[in-house]
Amino acid sequence: MENKKIVVALGRNAFSESFPKQHERVKAAAKAIADLVEAKYDVVVTHSNGPQVGMIQTAMTEYSRLDENRTVAPMSICGAMSQGYIGYDLQNAIRSELLGRGIYKTVSSIITQVKVDPFDKAFNNPTKMIGRLMTKDEADHEREKGNYVEYEEGDEGYRRIIASPRPVDIYEIDAIKTLSDAHQVVIAAGGGGIPVLEQRTALKGASAIIEKDYTAAKMADMLDASALMILTSSDYLTYDKDGEQVEVKEISKEDAKKLIDDGYFDPVTSLPKIDASLSFVLAKDGRKAIITNLDKALDGIEEKVGTIIK
Repeated sequence: MENKKIVVALGRNAFSESFPKQHERVKAAAKAIADLVEAKYDVVVTHSNGPQVGMIQTAMTEYSRLDENRTVAPMSICGAMSQGYIGYDLQNAIRSELLGRGIYKTVSSIITQVKVDPFDKAFNNPTKMIGRLMTKDEADHEREKGNYVEYEEGDEGYRRIIASPRPVDIYEIDAIKTLSDAHQVVIAAGGGGIPVLEQRTALKGASAIIEKDYTAAKMADMLDASALMILTSSDYLTYDKDGEQVEVKEISKEDAKKLIDDGYFDPVTSLPKIDASLSFVLAKDGRKAIITNLDKALDGIEEKVGTIIK
């Protein structure tokens, strides 16, 4: 029987900083997911949580300033809140779109914890900006707590910087697999998952944000999906060569690795997408990864458009 399980990673363009705008934008994401479901794919969805997690962290920090009895929310809690908030919008939009097509499927969001290595080198080299701009006094206070802070020249302020470790394991994978095997639509590991550290039988939240594309690839591998799809705002992944933008269309695993090794991709935007995609495809023969426009998901899975690695 053909394996039609697919993991779909939604980028920032599927959401918004405004509650009403996000409510509208997720309708486009819901249409893309419904197109795949209608084509008989079993879909597991994951998604970005930026800037939502930053909004939540800022709001909780401000709340603690207004009421001295309230504490600042750790990043793990902010991540959990963002999964619930975005999952709520997504699952309702997908459910509505499916029902409009006469498709009756349960859509569920799973609050997902992802194991990270406490010795991951990312903890010594934080790269992800989080929260609002701070004054020097506020930044000094963050440093006293052991947090990383960086000055932004253009904005003339300081921002907290946190680590972006790689995912090691997904604790709720059995639940995700059970629902997916039952042909339900699952939303999981939002924002790369809540990064946690094992402490005997307990899981402790880590002050980090996992790159969602790497978690998407990890989840797709653990589910033994046939395809990983990363949906963005562009039809193809591009890189700069001699001042010109080159579109990457269908590409072999070997050629993709060479482009990565030669440093062609932007380390913040493009590199995680193609690197994660390549790791998924290399893990088992017969897999493919597609990076394409949110509005062209069905064409992407049918290999009519997009950066395709296989």
